[in-house]
Amino acid sequence: MLCLRRFALLLFAGRLFSQQFDLVINNGRLIDPASNTDGIRSVGVTGGKIAAISDRPLRGKTALDATGLVISPGFIDLHSHGQTAENYGFKARDGVTTALEMEVGVWPVARWYAAREGKALINFGATSGYLPALMAVMHDSGTLLPRDAAVERAPTSEQWTEALSYVKQGIEQGALGLGLGIAYTPLVSREQILDLFRIGNTHRLCLFVHMRNGGPVEPGVIDALQEVIADAAATGASLHVVHITSMGIRQTPLCLSMIAGARAHGLDVTTEAYPYTAGMTDLSSAIFSEGWEQRQGGITYQDLQWAATGERLTPETFARYRKQGGMVAIHSIPEDFVRLVMADPTVMVASDGILNNGKGHPRAAGTYARVLGRYVREQHALTLMQAIRKMSFEPAERLADPHKGRIEAGADADITVFDPVHVIDRATYENPAQYSEGIPYVIVNGTIVVRNSEIQRGVSPGHGLRRMQSTSN
Repeated sequence: MLCLRRFALLLFAGRLFSQQFDLVINNGRLIDPASNTDGIRSVGVTGGKIAAISDRPLRGKTALDATGLVISPGFIDLHSHGQTAENYGFKARDGVTTALEMEVGVWPVARWYAAREGKALINFGATSGYLPALMAVMHDSGTLLPRDAAVERAPTSEQWTEALSYVKQGIEQGALGLGLGIAYTPLVSREQILDLFRIGNTHRLCLFVHMRNGGPVEPGVIDALQEVIADAAATGASLHVVHITSMGIRQTPLCLSMIAGARAHGLDVTTEAYPYTAGMTDLSSAIFSEGWEQRQGGITYQDLQWAATGERLTPETFARYRKQGGMVAIHSIPEDFVRLVMADPTVMVASDGILNNGKGHPRAAGTYARVLGRYVREQHALTLMQAIRKMSFEPAERLADPHKGRIEAGADADITVFDPVHVIDRATYENPAQYSEGIPYVIVNGTIVVRNSEIQRGVSPGHGLRRMQSTSN
């Protein structure tokens, strides 16, 4: 019996090493949080899927030598507002293979997906967003975020019913969850937000939530976090709280303890953060209504940086740019709390990034390399295994997607190969459109999109991630 088993193993090994795969990545340090693997391995890819993992080199039509490099699951960004070719390029160079618009969401959902199918460098997807739905119903003039009608007026019952019908339509069209930017519509009631949680629970979808308030001044972040945790408890819905540091600021540790307590008592609550000390949003949004200085932890005009020029604001430029509208960096997050959340094993990494013609926040281009370079290699705030887990496996688990965020046979071949000694971000607040370094290879659905640290032209292997097959296209 032992002889037969040994013969079978030898036969399998012989077939494995004689097989020619579409693509092989040989002799790299494979770090896979799903299986807790950390060792020298080779990976074979065929038909866009991972087909084999071996402790010996494999043969392939295309072979990459990963000696001295780390092979990891492709990074999944749950919070990426930049959903354009420009942004996808910077994401790929930062090791991201999937970038999702989950906080604000989109509407109409089917049209949004159709505009990207067959054209995207990396994978994409979105939630069904009540913000864009309500903006459409109320004829708000904003683009990404509301800036007038949906900010200044509460929706009528008829308008709210119509907006909810749009949200449900987006769910039917395959949206990955529900997007709730509560802070941007301050007159939407708590009862109306509870309506959305009920919809989320009915459809077994997670709600990705920008909370109603931030900072220490009541009603502030604690009140806002209590609202959404209570809604999750009351309905049974799953909750993901976005950018916990920019909302919690100096109360971030208390927020994390509240989330840990909710999880310990059986609630499905998760959170995320980016590795920067500044947030960013539209200066014309409700975030900057009267009292914004106190709500942001006592900052001043000088702590605001206009993305288009890099200048720090004054009362005069604040008033002028607020009428105009545009992105502004908010320097309000203590470095100690950035390090705290990077080290916390329950906090995922997500960028909240967007670039427009090279202008925006450095997190759009450098989030993942910054975690690996600054917080793993330089500061030792967390290990490589922990960082990769927060950037790939845990986001895939939040999406309930068994094909992403792991290196195992049958999984999608979304793979990032990086140099742990040299990986680092280069994007700055003054010049955010700078590619990360030390990530020589990125593979999306089995296709090389970054090779020798260069984006490959003429390829568009990105797929649209959906919760279910669309029934409304």
